[in-house]
Amino acid sequence: MEIVEEQIIGELVAQNYKTASVFKKFKIDFCCNGNRTISEACERKKLDPSQLINELRNTIINVEQNIDFNSWELDLLADYIEKTHHRYVMTKIEEIKPYLNKVTRVHGEHNPELKEIEILFNQSAQELSQHLQKEEMILFPFIRNMVNSKMEEKPLFFPHFGTVENPIAMMKHEHQNEGERFEKIAELSNNYTPPSHACNTYRVTFALLKEFEDNLHQHIHLENNILFPKAIKMEKEFH
Repeated sequence: MEIVEEQIIGELVAQNYKTASVFKKFKIDFCCNGNRTISEACERKKLDPSQLINELRNTIINVEQNIDFNSWELDLLADYIEKTHHRYVMTKIEEIKPYLNKVTRVHGEHNPELKEIEILFNQSAQELSQHLQKEEMILFPFIRNMVNSKMEEKPLFFPHFGTVENPIAMMKHEHQNEGERFEKIAELSNNYTPPSHACNTYRVTFALLKEFEDNLHQHIHLENNILFPKAIKMEKEFH
């Protein structure tokens, strides 16, 4: 997608919702004042248009990744999940919350499903924050210890939770809860389809929610289908 200084901001966000995060970063209103050009907005904010355009271009570049996660060592996979998916969750929660709150306040009277979507997302935000903390403080450190013990051919010191299957069972249960919660959000939002009267903020919010769910599915897949089974298998090798 070619981006030029005379591009209308609202039209650009409508074409690719990911650009909204860049405009928000630079405190440029893409919704109510979305009829301005990039040049006009930058002049008002005393910004260098080329800097903004570079950030916009970098944001919309879609790099196809074909990674064989199944071949990775478990500590590397845990690091990847933590630094990629965990950070994504915490960053996007802070981005989505104010958008969702604004859309609910403005459109909630005529679209009451927004209030329920906001409640569900806020519940998810709280639960996921606690979930990620448990993985980072309890489960992932033990997985790294197993890998180190195996590489250095040293005995493994088993933690207070007994077998690794115990925290894994809890994590999988919480994954199931989040999956069901986002099924409800998808249903309430008509699979993240904004109504015809929706403003740009409304559309961006739904696009971000869909992206969040897609990322969560990949996140859960890497843990449930690769990291967790291999961690259980590795632990058994120490017995």
